Amino acid sequence: MNENVMIDQLRGLRLSGFIEGIHEQRTSSRYAELPFEERLALLVDKECLRRDNQRLARRLKNACIRQGTASLDAVDVRLERGLSKQRLLELGTCQWVRERLSLTITGPTGAGKSFIASALADQACRLSLTALYTRAPDLIAELLLSKSDGSFRAMRKRLSKVDLLIIDDFLRDPLEAAHGRELLDLIDDRFRTTSCIFVSQLPVPDWHSHIADPTIADAILDRIVHDALRVELTGESMRKRTSPVGSSRKGHVASLRGATRNSLNENANP
Repeated sequence: MNENVMIDQLRGLRLSGFIEGIHEQRTSSRYAELPFEERLALLVDKECLRRDNQRLARRLKNACIRQGTASLDAVDVRLERGLSKQRLLELGTCQWVRERLSLTITGPTGAGKSFIASALADQACRLSLTALYTRAPDLIAELLLSKSDGSFRAMRKRLSKVDLLIIDDFLRDPLEAAHGRELLDLIDDRFRTTSCIFVSQLPVPDWHSHIADPTIADAILDRIVHDALRVELTGESMRKRTSPVGSSRKGHVASLRGATRNSLNENANP
C-alpha cells in the first residue's frame, strides 16, 4: 500500500496519535532495532495517550472551574486553617465521589473555600470523573429560566450526568421559598446518586435559618447533612496573605518607621 494512502486512511479513522508515532519512528534511529510488535505497541500507546489527554481537556473545559490554576498541588497545606495535608489527600482520591457522597466546605471570606473546591473538581476530572462548577445564584437563575423556556428536562438530564457538582456561594443570600423548592428538587435528584460540594460562608448549623420555608429547610438539610463530609476552614483571608499591595504597604510602613527612628536619633544627638 502506498504510504500516503495509508496516512490518509489513518487520518480518516482519526488516528492522529498513530500518525504522529509513525513519523517519530521513521525519523529516529532508536526504534530500528525494536521488533514489529513493540513498535506497534508504541503506536497504540501514542494514540491512547492522545485520546486520554483529549478527553481530559474536554472534561476540564466542561467543568467551568472558576479558579483556572486550582489543583491539589497548589493548595497550601502549611497554613493553620483546619485542613491537613492528609485530609486533603484523602479527599483527593475522590473515593467519596465514587461512593456518591457529598462535601460541605465552610469558613470565613477569603479562607480558600472556592480554591479548594476547584482543586477537587480539577482532581476529579483527572481521575476520569465529570465535574461542573457553578454559583448558587447562577444555578437557581438557570433552573428558573429553563422552566420558562421549556429546556428544564434537558438541563435536568445534563446535570444528572455530572459526577460532581460544585455549588459555590451556597446560602450567601437568604433562600426564598420558591427558590428553595427548585434547589430541593435538584438536591433530591442527586441524593445518593451523584455528589455535590456545597461551599458556604455560613457554618452548617446556621443554614436552616437562611431558608425561608422551614419545611423546605428541613428537607434540604436532611439530604445534605447526614451523608456529607465536612471541611471547616478557619484563619485570616488568603487574599490578605497574598496581596502584593499589602506586602508593599507593610514595607512602606516599615521604611517610614525606620526613617522616623533615624530622624529622632539624629535630633537627640546634635
